[in-house]
Amino acid sequence: MAKQQSFADKAKSKAKAAFVNVKVVSTVKSENGKYKFQEKFVRLDDINKVTSIK
Repeated sequence: MAKQQSFADKAKSKAKAAFVNVKVVSTVKSENGKYKFQEKFVRLDDINKVTSIK
């Protein structure tokens, strides 16, 4: 018997995620003059909104 459903059919039926996770790294200068890096993950609806992250 032939296979009824291929992998491409399965992948097509799954819904894509409606958001994108982006890692934001910011620098903060401490009191003694050294730099620290702070990381956080931000969930965006559209990848074009990356420039609006603060």
